[in-house]
Amino acid sequence: MTPDFRIIDANGVKLRAAVAGQGPLIVMVHGFPESWYSWRHQIPAIAAAGYHVIAPDMRGYNLSSRPRGFASYTGERLAADVRDLIRERGSEQAMLAGHDFGGEVAWATAMRHPEVVERLVILDALHPRRMLEGLRTPRQMVRSWYYWVFQLPWLPERIMSARRFHMLRRLFERDARPGAFSAADVDRYVDAWSQPGAVGAMSDYYRALVRALLGEGHSRVSQVTAPTLVIWGQHDRYLGVELAEPDRADVPNLDRVVVLPGASHWVMHDEPAEVSRLLIDFFSGTTGGRP
Repeated sequence: MTPDFRIIDANGVKLRAAVAGQGPLIVMVHGFPESWYSWRHQIPAIAAAGYHVIAPDMRGYNLSSRPRGFASYTGERLAADVRDLIRERGSEQAMLAGHDFGGEVAWATAMRHPEVVERLVILDALHPRRMLEGLRTPRQMVRSWYYWVFQLPWLPERIMSARRFHMLRRLFERDARPGAFSAADVDRYVDAWSQPGAVGAMSDYYRALVRALLGEGHSRVSQVTAPTLVIWGQHDRYLGVELAEPDRADVPNLDRVVVLPGASHWVMHDEPAEVSRLLIDFFSGTTGGRP
């Protein structure tokens, strides 16, 4: 099933989104440095299972609006984008999935706007309390070195753009399972990164995140009440699997943490069929089974 594309007004920005299927609403939020295309395997599978799927280019990415300055990319603003996407589709609630930074947005949405999140799936994205704990450990600090590089002015944009986005392309070519990304897939991302101002907006996500962690820290961590599934690639080189499980006090309705053997940080690309199955089972209320 090939998705349609629409421009949706949400929280003062225009978000371009892939839309497919009919039924209960599912919003899928991509991370750095991707776009709606992050979910290219899951959109048709989930739509065919009887759901209405919407996967936006988040603000700053690809063909969505690109407001200037890191203050435009705070957790509060990004969560409000998701809230308004759900309301724009005429729904009071949606099931929500997020990967990488999209997972951080999904956590923020479930904490700030719990009334709109029916079920939550997190893929390779630390719960904010785990992130705060992890960044105090030498091992995770080394893994998260790029958080601090992004705090510099203009340099991250120069590095990412150099040699036709060589560094960003290497994230997929080096880390993912061989064959998970084709050359054509990577070219789709290159087109998105080439949009004027895109790499600056992508950097501003991390600038806003680190300022929030340093400035507000635990004060912004509140309980997530939605039923929650966490999916993790065993060989995620950026976010340690030992930090995957959130505290039950923070996520009392945690269903389980599923670690996919052999998968990298790009878990839905490495294991597209298995991730689709896990999502569909959880969204339908079915749990257990493999793996």
